[in-house]
Amino acid sequence: MSAITPDASTLPVAWRKSSHSGANSNCVETGRLRGATVVRDSKNPSGPALHFTVHAWGRFMECFPRRG
Repeated sequence: MSAITPDASTLPVAWRKSSHSGANSNCVETGRLRGATVVRDSKNPSGPALHFTVHAWGRFMECFPRRG
């Protein structure tokens, strides 16, 4: 992780929610920003956003099997 933005709603990002999110909204949203992936809590869009380098996010995603 390389940075934290205190208010994610201030970022110029098109946020995406996982298609695997349940009805209870316990999920995160992701977006792309200047060569980084940013992540926020979908229940708190004005809360903090975590910034991950492309490499770090790619390594994280390798932990999850792709569904077809």
